Amino acid sequence: MRRPLSKLTLCAVAGLLASAAFAGPAAAASYSSYVALGDSYSSGSLIPDQVDLLCTRSDHNYPSLVAAAIKTGKVTDVTCGGAVAKDMTGNQFLVVPPQFDALKPTTSLVTIGIGGNDIPFVEVIGTCGLLGLAVPHGSPCRDHYTAGGTDQLAAKVRAVGPKVDAVLKGIAQRSPAAKVVLVGYPAILPDNGGNCWRLVPISDGDAPYLRDTTKLLNEVLAEQAAANGVTFVDTYTSSVGHDLCQEPGTKWVEGLLPTSPAAPVHPNALGAKNQAAQVVAAL
Repeated sequence: MRRPLSKLTLCAVAGLLASAAFAGPAAAASYSSYVALGDSYSSGSLIPDQVDLLCTRSDHNYPSLVAAAIKTGKVTDVTCGGAVAKDMTGNQFLVVPPQFDALKPTTSLVTIGIGGNDIPFVEVIGTCGLLGLAVPHGSPCRDHYTAGGTDQLAAKVRAVGPKVDAVLKGIAQRSPAAKVVLVGYPAILPDNGGNCWRLVPISDGDAPYLRDTTKLLNEVLAEQAAANGVTFVDTYTSSVGHDLCQEPGTKWVEGLLPTSPAAPVHPNALGAKNQAAQVVAAL
């Protein structure tokens, strides 16, 4: 007859299982060389501590958190606030080298977040905020971008697709053996179409329009990822309910007047943690 396991033995077994579960993802994702590319949503603009003031790069941005979680080898983070697709191959701010300079044939992991500044989405938020200052009810922003019967903003978003396609092909040419991860954008405004006019003066009719614009951008990015055989990481779904209209401690994206250290209309430290968690899960 088999003797029952003692409490001590059960505790030891449980400890071994917990250790194996913790070590599993990190052990499975053994990347010897990690390069992080992207814009301010990747650089962690104004999240403490800033290690590159020109590029507003944080040592607690999602690339840093990913590198620590999966215990990568060499890490090269060249993410830079304000980056657009062309900054992958050209100098940014005249003095910042092309981000693609960090890519090597031996690079084994690349993450990139790009596309928002090619619209540019933050400028759109600013425009819509100005238009909505005196109009809490209505849709002055949507009316502005759809004047003439064509949705000019949607057209700008779709125009991002070919630019991202070129970026992904450029990565593949320079680092053909790398695992490439394209990181999407989180929920900025409430997913239910609501707004918080007193905090960010987006009219109630414009909030769902801008929500749909973010979703369209993520759709465009996902399409390009699929077309190029790279992994798309959805950070929108997990961030629903953590938009800039929520209370401090709940929101993962700051408003026009940040309540925690981060750039306006950008992820804060909690948002960066969620971005990292979604990337690690995809790896």
